[in-house]
Amino acid sequence: MKSHKVKGGGGVLIHAVEAGNPDGRPIVFIHGFSQCWRCWGRQVSSELADDHRIVAVDLRGHGLSDKPREGYDDSKLWAEDLHAVIRSLHLDRPLLSGWSYGPLVILDYLRHHGEGEIGGIQFVGAVTKLGSDEAMVVIAPGFLELMPGFFSTDAKESAQSLESLLRLCFPRGLSAADLGRMLEDSVAVPSYVRQALFSRVLDNDDLLATIRKPVLITHGGADAVVEPAAVDQHKARLAHAEVHLMPGVGHAAFWEDAPAFNRRLRAFCAAL
Repeated sequence: MKSHKVKGGGGVLIHAVEAGNPDGRPIVFIHGFSQCWRCWGRQVSSELADDHRIVAVDLRGHGLSDKPREGYDDSKLWAEDLHAVIRSLHLDRPLLSGWSYGPLVILDYLRHHGEGEIGGIQFVGAVTKLGSDEAMVVIAPGFLELMPGFFSTDAKESAQSLESLLRLCFPRGLSAADLGRMLEDSVAVPSYVRQALFSRVLDNDDLLATIRKPVLITHGGADAVVEPAAVDQHKARLAHAEVHLMPGVGHAAFWEDAPAFNRRLRAFCAAL
C-alpha cells in the first residue's frame, strides 16, 4: 500500500492511499461525514484489488489531510481536492465511489471539471443536496437527533454523539476493535469541520440531470441515516442510473455486506 499527499484546493494537502492492481481501472473511494479512508478497508483489501487500482481519499478536515479553519463552504476547493488526486496520481478514467457525504464532493468536482476525465460514478447511501426542506426529508430522524452533539466543543458530548452515529450506521453491530477504531477516526475531525460540512446549502438537481456517464446507486434497504426514499430523488434526475438496493443492510453497505457490494461494483466497472 502506498500513501500520497497531493496539493488540493487553496494549497491544502490531501492524503490518499493506493493499493491493488496498478494497471487496472482506478476506483476512487470517498468517505462520508467524520470518517476517513480506513472505512474502506473491506474494499482496499479485497478481490476488487485484483482487477482495480484502488485509491481511498481523506477529505479535507479528515484523516491525515490538512484541517484548515476555513474553506468548507467553497465548492471549487472541494472540486480541486479531488481533481488534484486524479491528476497527481495519473488516474485514467477512474470510477468515483462516494459514501453518504462523499457524493456531494463528487458533484462539486463534476460542477467545476465536468465528467470528461472519469469513467463512472457510484453513490452509496448518498445525499446530493443540503440545507433545504427537500434535502432534510430523506434524512432519518435518528440522525437529526444526534446533530447538535456533532458540533459540540465538549469532547465527551461529541464523542457520545459520534459513537451513537456509528451504531446507527452499522445496525448489525461492530466488533469492539472496529468500533474503537472508527470512533477514533471520527473524534479526530475537529468540531469546526463537522459544523462547516453541514452549514453548506447545496442543490445539485440541475447537475444530476446533465450526467451522461454510467451511474450506480447503492443503498441499504435498512438505512437509518439516509432513508431509501433518497433513491427516488436521485432516479428522478438520473434515469439511466442502475440501482442496487441491498435488503436488510444499513447505511454502510460496503462494510456490512462487503462481498455483495464488491461483486456488484466489480460487475459495474467491467461494463464501463
